[in-house]
Amino acid sequence: MAFDIINPATGETIDSYEPMPADEVQAILEQCHAAQQRWARTSFAERARLMKAAQRLLLQNKEDYAGLMTREMGKLYPQGIAEVEKCAWNCKYYAEHAERFLAPEEIHTDAQRSFVTFKPLGVVLAVMPWNFPFWQVFRFAAPALMAGNGVVLKHASSVFGCALAIEELFRAAGFPEHLFRSLIVDHPQTTEVIRNPLVAAVTITSSVAAGRAVAGEAGKVLKKCVLELGGSDPFIVLEDADIDKAVEVGIVGRFQNSGQSCIAAKRFIVVDAVYEEFERKFVARVRELEMGDPMQEGVYVGPLARRHLRDGLHDQVSRSVAAAAKLLVGGEVPEGPGAFYPPTVLAGVREGMAAWSEELFGPVATLIRVRDEREAIEVANATEFGLGGAVWTRDVARGERIAADEIESGAAFVNDMSKSDPRMPFGGIRNSGYGRELSIHGIREFVNVHAVSVYGA
Repeated sequence: MAFDIINPATGETIDSYEPMPADEVQAILEQCHAAQQRWARTSFAERARLMKAAQRLLLQNKEDYAGLMTREMGKLYPQGIAEVEKCAWNCKYYAEHAERFLAPEEIHTDAQRSFVTFKPLGVVLAVMPWNFPFWQVFRFAAPALMAGNGVVLKHASSVFGCALAIEELFRAAGFPEHLFRSLIVDHPQTTEVIRNPLVAAVTITSSVAAGRAVAGEAGKVLKKCVLELGGSDPFIVLEDADIDKAVEVGIVGRFQNSGQSCIAAKRFIVVDAVYEEFERKFVARVRELEMGDPMQEGVYVGPLARRHLRDGLHDQVSRSVAAAAKLLVGGEVPEGPGAFYPPTVLAGVREGMAAWSEELFGPVATLIRVRDEREAIEVANATEFGLGGAVWTRDVARGERIAADEIESGAAFVNDMSKSDPRMPFGGIRNSGYGRELSIHGIREFVNVHAVSVYGA
């Protein structure tokens, strides 16, 4: 059965891919493994040279790559440009810092000399999602390749064009043939790839259900696994916050990428003293957001990636409203082609509602009114997820205390929205997964931490 690529803005089929037969998949794994064995012996200087070439190609072709993302998953074209530029930044960052991150570490023991080295694991399978089809791949691939690993990519089936474009980019940059390969396979085939002895480790960015399935398969064959899964990030607004700024940043944090981000601000937890002001200003800004053609200037919310995702989101909104949540704006499926869903705000969200406990992966914001700081923190942590979070207050010391000591997540931000940065570790706890990407911590996920002790003869 072929994989059809559907433009979510028009509903038109724009491409189709046949799944690879088992013998072709096996050949790719063998070729990648052989290329990785040679790559592991190259110098950091050579790896950095090629990674900077990849950086240049990203920037030279960013319009084409952004357009491809827009066609395959509905990303707003300007946001696609920004995504490619961020990928280039990540390539540059690891080209410049990988050697230092993986330098041998001397340790004082009773031996004549003791040190730790960091060696590549081998071929790493990356199971990646459609919502950031370039960034999610480069976020992992740049450090993995700089560490000396090989990569096989199983991308989401709706963005196989992006997967093949990334493969070609690494080839054009001069990386060894077969070191980075894309697999056009379905879920059962992916399971077989995980089990294949030529694959050393697995990383996945996806849903909780998919993460559990992949981690379970990796666990059966005792392979290292990094999981970056869902999120329901809190966005706490305290009584001394700059409300206007919190509203503006909150709009970006919730509605960028049409709300399709695991680390988006999803639950706006606002203390009673400023709730009315925040709600009024936030809803007014949401009403101004234009939904439409992702290639058109001025549009802020494009289509969701697929119609069934739009329909699932609408079901969550409908169930929440049926349970007495208040629909302040949006919430109606528009007529016409495509997978569009309007910017939506729900208020009066309480425990037991879908909007309280489930991840809303689209342009829907939930407003939760709380008494004070203590209740805000309790609500923020009352979730199965733990990816990111934010707190807004003019008292920076107060915000730092809450972010560092109170919010239970992989990352927390004071007076800003949750976001990823090559210089900082990225990942979560609980059902948001485990392991880290980016920074020194990300490049050390897929290496063998090899301890050496030397004694005199």
